[in-house]
Amino acid sequence: MTGTFAHFDLRVGGGYRMVLRYDDPNTTAAKSGDGSDVVDVRFVEIVPGERIVQAVDFVADDPAFAGTMRLTWSIEPVAGGTRVEIRAEDVPSGISAEDHAAGLASSLANLAEWLG
Repeated sequence: MTGTFAHFDLRVGGGYRMVLRYDDPNTTAAKSGDGSDVVDVRFVEIVPGERIVQAVDFVADDPAFAGTMRLTWSIEPVAGGTRVEIRAEDVPSGISAEDHAAGLASSLANLAEWLG
């Protein structure tokens, strides 16, 4: 997948829309049509240097992806770097634990590469 931001506003009450496009546009896994997944995110809490809390809504007609997932990204300094912890609550039932773990691991790997 490749992700792009339609808009991004980093402030409490702001948010972003992210469009994730599958490498194979004909995949049946796409939830938003046109071979993509779309999420609308609101920033609920931002504590610089500590945590970001986000409310994530998936753009999909399938009720298995309805509802608002809460993602909390926490950071703390540790010897030799920074510890990043992600807590996900109210994950829609249509997202398997394995797929969700793979997506979060990919996000962390991309972050590490970008910071590297």
